[in-house]
Amino acid sequence: MSLNFAAISPHPPIIIPGVGNNEDLQQAALTVQAMKRMAFAFQKAEIDTLIIISPHMLIYPDKFNICGMKKLFGSFANTGAPDIMVEGNNNLDLAYEIDKHGNLEDIKTLLYNNDGEFFELDHGTMVPLFYLNALKESSFKIIPIAYSNLSRAAHFSFGQMIYEIIKNYPGRVGVIASGDLSHRLNHGNYEETKAGENFDKKIVSDLQEGNAKDLLYYDEEFVELAGECGYRSILILLGILSELNSTPEILSYEGPFGVGYLVANYKFNN
Repeated sequence: MSLNFAAISPHPPIIIPGVGNNEDLQQAALTVQAMKRMAFAFQKAEIDTLIIISPHMLIYPDKFNICGMKKLFGSFANTGAPDIMVEGNNNLDLAYEIDKHGNLEDIKTLLYNNDGEFFELDHGTMVPLFYLNALKESSFKIIPIAYSNLSRAAHFSFGQMIYEIIKNYPGRVGVIASGDLSHRLNHGNYEETKAGENFDKKIVSDLQEGNAKDLLYYDEEFVELAGECGYRSILILLGILSELNSTPEILSYEGPFGVGYLVANYKFNN
């Protein structure tokens, strides 16, 4: 099996030392410690390619965006920390295969290349990478992928197609679904706040109980009211995992700043 690591990660820059101050890091201590535990599991997996599904790449309404550029770079300059940088290289061969098979199977994808020297990483990709020690020169390659505005079933099918590619890949692959849960735990009106709280409780519970099919059928208004950004990343991940015997370990959940942060790591059962 070529899939050797799978996780769900939040991506608030405020949990990066040097972006968030000591008080911020203490408020999000559960998340910070869980990210370190996730990184430890990642190191043990010894993967050579990491696919990261981010909500903050360029999103197309009708297709999945796959990075097709070799060099990757980003910094936390827009959060006041220009000296904190993340860089790496893309696994273009695997990115090409995902795009090629997507088009062959009528799953709309785009291999994105803007003819520049570097692909600029977003914080949805950089925050997990920071904790995976992917600063400066990383020992593994990275494929950034964006979800779309297509149906939930399309996201799940896209994940299943990705697994069909990577299960025959000769290297060791990891996948991270990057995304925060509700952004309205204390930032919306009563209806939004309640929906956010219920959404986070439900998604954590359904993941723990392995109810992947239930996640596909959440009420649209309920999801919209919750104001999340990680739901579709998780649907792609669940598609990737759908043929595997895997168990999620919830490493932490908290909402210290009014946004739900979930860290989970999947264990593969023989």
